[in-house]
Amino acid sequence: MNQIIKPMEYIIFWSRWIQAPLYLGLIVAQIVYCWLFMVELSHLVHGAIAAERVSEVDVMLAVLGLIDVVMIANLLIMVIVGGYETFVSRLDLEGHPDQPEWLSHVNAGVLKIKLATAIIGISSIHLLKTFINAANLSEHTIKWQVLIHVVFLISAVAMAAVDRMMTQNLALQRAKH
Repeated sequence: MNQIIKPMEYIIFWSRWIQAPLYLGLIVAQIVYCWLFMVELSHLVHGAIAAERVSEVDVMLAVLGLIDVVMIANLLIMVIVGGYETFVSRLDLEGHPDQPEWLSHVNAGVLKIKLATAIIGISSIHLLKTFINAANLSEHTIKWQVLIHVVFLISAVAMAAVDRMMTQNLALQRAKH
């Protein structure tokens, strides 16, 4: 039986590498987001130069769009680096001066909470853009965006509470042994 189980366990353990191309694909997506950021930034600059008077609201909406792209790029980095480190293989960064602080204590629970927080941040930017541009949107659209944002908030709080309870239970179990 051991002759069957050992190779099967090795194959199952090796299968984590199937995720590596997915993380490489997310790097390509991040390059696309970087390109999008530069295009949007050039539109903002050209619009400000070409127009004699650009409204503050238009500039604010454009800047919030840029912030949105940056926050999504940050989310991608968390998923790429944190996911690879957590699920595929450790990154050999010991002593590297650019190692992100959060990477030293990343695990699936921490990554989940960081992702939820990033999604709430992105949702907040979208909601702020909606409020600034509320005169041009229907009440129905605004209500749905607020509701979706509240659902993200409640979900994040629930995930954090569950993660905290699991951590406390694990600590209690360790203390008993």
